[in-house]
This record gives sequence, structure tokens and C-alpha cells, in this order.
Amino acid sequence: MVTTRVSGRGTIVDVTVQQVPSRLVFRIPATAVLGALLFAVTATPFAWAAPGLYAVYAIPVFAIAWVLRVRTTADREKLVARTLFGRHVVSWSDLRAFKVSERSWVRAVDEAGKELPLPNVRTRHLPALSLISGGRLDDPTEAPAQAEEEEPAEPRTEAKAE
Repeated sequence: MVTTRVSGRGTIVDVTVQQVPSRLVFRIPATAVLGALLFAVTATPFAWAAPGLYAVYAIPVFAIAWVLRVRTTADREKLVARTLFGRHVVSWSDLRAFKVSERSWVRAVDEAGKELPLPNVRTRHLPALSLISGGRLDDPTEAPAQAEEEEPAEPRTEAKAE
């Protein structure tokens, strides 16, 4: 949020403007590649100990590809879920809801009822997804809007029969 001071007619008013990013990307930090490279270095004595063990290098190559490829991207028009070997694009108008698993992973449910896994999106990211969707999907962490003030109930009086 950005707060600016606006003056007019001798008064100063604070105006708060909420900035919405144009795109959100949920992914594993790129520094995780360092772990895969460290694994490759430490596996070198094992890999060259016997013929055929050099196939152990496939593990860090797979891990690096996974870290660099798998992500979920959300912008104002669509939601894109990239997996290691595929990509799913769904517009916000085609989404019905988000489904949260027991481990806090989030899945998108489309109008047909098909569930689309959203890599690297957790429950804590739902307010950001709601914001980037432009209000098309509600924020489940937000308190529901209170109905207009209800009239106070009339005090109950009981008549005693004598």
C-alpha cells in the first residue's frame, strides 16, 4: 500500500492506494539449484567407483529441471500451472473455486468440476490469488461481510399471573 499526502484548501489528507501486481509467480527459489549441484559434486566419487554408476548424475539433472520448470503463474486474465512435462492454462472466468488439501496444497476447480493442481501454491497464498483475480474468486481468509446493523431485539418481559 502506498500512502500519499494530498493537500487542498488548507487541509492535508492521507490517501492510501493499494497496488496490485500485474503478475504473481509461485515457484521454488532458484537457489535450490545449488543443492542439486552440491549433490552432483559429492556424488562424483561414488559415480566413478564402478561402471554404470555415473547414472547417479541423472538425479541432480532431474532436480535442476524440476526447480527451474515447475511453477504457477497468475495474472489478471488467467492462471497457468506448469509441471515438469506439461502446462495447464485456465482463465479466471472458467474457475469455480479453490480446493485445499490436508497438507495445505491448493487445487483449482474449474466449471466442469475437474481439479487442477497448482504447483507451489499454499493456503497462505489464497489472499494474493483473490486479489490478482480482480475479485472473481473470494478470499476465504477474509471475514464475511456483516449484514447491515440488525435492529436490537425487543426486551422480553414476562407477565406474572397472580
